[in-house]
Amino acid sequence: MGESSPRGRTGPPRLGIYGLVALVALALAGCAGSADRADPPYAASADFPLPAGLEDNVTFWKKVYSRWSRDKVAIHDDRYMPVVYEVATLPGPVEGVYTPAQRDYVRALRARWSDRLRALERRVAAKDRLAADERTLKDKLDAAGGPGAVFGAAERVRSQRGVRERYHAGLERSGRWLPAFREVFRRHGLPEDLALLPHVESSFVANARSSAGASGMWQFIRSTGRSYMTVNGVIDERLDPIIAADAAARYLKRSYGKLRDWPLALTSYNHGLGGMQRAKARHGTDFVRIVREYDGRYFGFASRNFYAQFLAARHVADNADAYFPEGIRYQAPFNDQPVKLRFATSIDDLALEYRIPRSALAARNLAWQDPVRSGARPVPAGTTVWVPAGASRIARGLSASSALR
Repeated sequence: MGESSPRGRTGPPRLGIYGLVALVALALAGCAGSADRADPPYAASADFPLPAGLEDNVTFWKKVYSRWSRDKVAIHDDRYMPVVYEVATLPGPVEGVYTPAQRDYVRALRARWSDRLRALERRVAAKDRLAADERTLKDKLDAAGGPGAVFGAAERVRSQRGVRERYHAGLERSGRWLPAFREVFRRHGLPEDLALLPHVESSFVANARSSAGASGMWQFIRSTGRSYMTVNGVIDERLDPIIAADAAARYLKRSYGKLRDWPLALTSYNHGLGGMQRAKARHGTDFVRIVREYDGRYFGFASRNFYAQFLAARHVADNADAYFPEGIRYQAPFNDQPVKLRFATSIDDLALEYRIPRSALAARNLAWQDPVRSGARPVPAGTTVWVPAGASRIARGLSASSALR
């Protein structure tokens, strides 16, 4: 698989693609976004520690997941995460994607803050006397990034949309998959909490796709996916949540074996194993130093924040009742039976043998592509087929052994 990560080089984190937006000013605050409340304490973990110096990044992502709704956008510094300039409210109807007017509005909002910071940088460079609001702004940057953080701040302005509703829906969907995912990671001798990674990658949406070509709940790009699964025009196992979870476990097991550090191994899921090996060679396992100083190619905002996002998602999931007092209706756990085909078999023959409607069979087998679903091509030999728990086995052509060993 070379140096590729499952996601490939995808730019901003998954959440970033959902957008940016509009106006409810909260200048230079930590910006709770919803009612102020004390967060549950972070639970220490030997596998997934919260390094000193990364707390502000984790706090930022906790707000994205649990406090800022999708009609909110934080205008912030993309390197010094506690510097949130404004939390804005989206005008007009709020959907999953932006209208052109909303996109223009946020673009203008970012430009306004960049202009203001550029003016501040000029005044600081000229050693001019600063107005009270300018001094407040400079002090905020200095506190987060040290003296001189104001220089270049205009180029670091970024927008992050809140995804509270999306995360809540992901929690509900996770009830279907987490027991099976935890079993996959347990079988590989890995920390079970790695099963929570889809909160960062896809919000447990089985057919999630990215603009960079990553697919499925675990967001594998095609080239990396082919190293671990069947990926072609007939079967694309990136779209099978459990098979892809097994692939993710094998990828992470390999990365951890090379890096011997979970913050680095998890970051490799976004940045690639080769990139994280170079980061380790330069800075050791000082993860906060890597986040702050490593300047490897493609090691941008997404890679710098990937581990912090995971820690935040894990913390919110572990304390879901506190963050979502409105309640969570978890989906029933997945309990279908995996059967491995000994011979190529058509969808119609499978439906007949298992006494299940063809449409229901296709709905269970997300990896099947159009040629299989339409009946134009048989399901290839060796493919894992999911059937209802307790369904009778096909007398010929199938073996009911697990496909995931």
